[in-house]
Amino acid sequence: MVSIIPRHPFPTGNAEEGLAVLQENAQELIDGLEADSTDLGDAQRITLTLAHSRCLLDPRAAIFPTWDAWATAMQVGSAVFAAATTVEEQVQCRIAHKDRTLQATGPQWYVTPGAWINAFYLAVVCRERDRITALSQVPMSLLRENGSRFEEYHYAWIDTLQTYWLGGPDLGQKLVAAVDATDPQVVADPETVGKLLYPPMELLHRIIRKDQAGFTQALTNALQWHKEYWSEESRSVQAPGLVALAPLAIACFAHDAGISIEVESEYLPAVLIKRNWCGEFPT
Repeated sequence: MVSIIPRHPFPTGNAEEGLAVLQENAQELIDGLEADSTDLGDAQRITLTLAHSRCLLDPRAAIFPTWDAWATAMQVGSAVFAAATTVEEQVQCRIAHKDRTLQATGPQWYVTPGAWINAFYLAVVCRERDRITALSQVPMSLLRENGSRFEEYHYAWIDTLQTYWLGGPDLGQKLVAAVDATDPQVVADPETVGKLLYPPMELLHRIIRKDQAGFTQALTNALQWHKEYWSEESRSVQAPGLVALAPLAIACFAHDAGISIEVESEYLPAVLIKRNWCGEFPT
């Protein structure tokens, strides 16, 4: 039996106008990246906001502009790390249907664990195997250079995801370390960690164990906690609440591993999970 978890109330009155402004601002930033590649941080933020926001009126991600927004956000997120890690003076990145020559940036204020996690999730959702592999090879030392506001569970989770994708050793130990680092007694913000950052760890654990029933329960819990978190009045109209990005990415891993997705929700765009748009255009 499929569980259904509806999205929290979200106003749609001026959605089309808001999307048009977001689209224009995103395109302007993208078109300026060759002149100033350090705008990648702002471009990552606004393209991810646009991808989330497209799902307000298209929660299944069934129409082309929604997929286009998700693909563009994925490209920008990956470009952040391509430009930060290249040993050349420039790097070629395809963004928004064009090949663009970006300058090497090295470490920047926006090259953080949080940026890496979002870029990784987007690459997983878009099934971009080469980009997932490239992100999995980003050295932890780079992420620690600008990681002063990030806690240890971020690094432990990144290490787990990189190891999972690359098939490295000690995956189980690394996942346990990531989970242990989310202990409410040791983190600064137990609500955010418990409702948003721990759930994908539990989901990955169920995939590793090939535990269909456990995965379904963990996915149900993750979406319910996502709803609780983003229903809070001060957060209820923020774009990241529209899609549960972390559970979505891990659900894509599960789908591709043969685990059935037995939970339906506007937080979990079904067309993205089923990879219907993949290959629609060169990315």
